[in-house]
Amino acid sequence: MVLEKVISILSDQFDVDETTITPDTLIADDLGADSLDVVDLVMSIEDEFEIEVPDEAIEGIKTVNDIVKFVEDHT
Repeated sequence: MVLEKVISILSDQFDVDETTITPDTLIADDLGADSLDVVDLVMSIEDEFEIEVPDEAIEGIKTVNDIVKFVEDHT
């Protein structure tokens, strides 16, 4: 369930087909996210899952699976 929501958010934010996003998709390399995109993504994740992502945690988020794991560990 978390994975599906994260994929939906990424698909909307980066205007890519959901079927092209996997748990191993790299946020920066595969989706072309820059630092501003990552900030927007984090805000979307925080809103959707009602959690707070500390700045130091953002650096460790490289893949879709990293986001899913963080959300699962903090909800």
